[in-house]
Amino acid sequence: MTTVPLFPLSRALFPGGVLHLRIFEVRYLDMIQQCLDNNIEFGVVALTSGSEVRLPMTQETFIETGTLARINESQTIMPGLMQIQCSGTHRFQLEKSTQKSNGLWEAEISLLPTEQSINITDDLQACADALGKVIADLQRDGVPAEAMPISPPFMLSDTAWVANRWAELLPLPPTQKALLLRENDPVQRLDLLREVLLVKGLIK
Repeated sequence: MTTVPLFPLSRALFPGGVLHLRIFEVRYLDMIQQCLDNNIEFGVVALTSGSEVRLPMTQETFIETGTLARINESQTIMPGLMQIQCSGTHRFQLEKSTQKSNGLWEAEISLLPTEQSINITDDLQACADALGKVIADLQRDGVPAEAMPISPPFMLSDTAWVANRWAELLPLPPTQKALLLRENDPVQRLDLLREVLLVKGLIK
């Protein structure tokens, strides 16, 4: 098992995903600086209650499955304010989590199996086509790179990549995102998401 710092967020991160964060809380400024100094990753977990920003008389709770985040870019905007860009690398399962006196969460984790690269099957091709349209629409609208919820390379023929991007984009409850994170078979993960896309009318 490995011990990592945690960053509970209102959204989930999946492998291959991109995360843009503005850091201003002392606990996370210290955490990010330690990650940069030691070239280590931190864990992203989706909140089930509580807030991303620490508030009096509130307690964060989060799902027990997450994704490690690697910091690709960092910039100090001003003292006490940092901007970072991260990418999701590997899924993990929480084994034990503890909160330090400064409010930072740490956890012992076990890594889940590395995802296989599997080509999109015909019955799931509509999911990839719809995601390609979302990307094209974002590009046509001139969304700047730092605001894009999806980053290149756009691997629209890879089942896991397509499933993971939809799992991040769709407004699913944290418990459902936890189930998707725990699913080791990318084909099954995308098949579950296909049902959601059908219900929402995003595919036919």
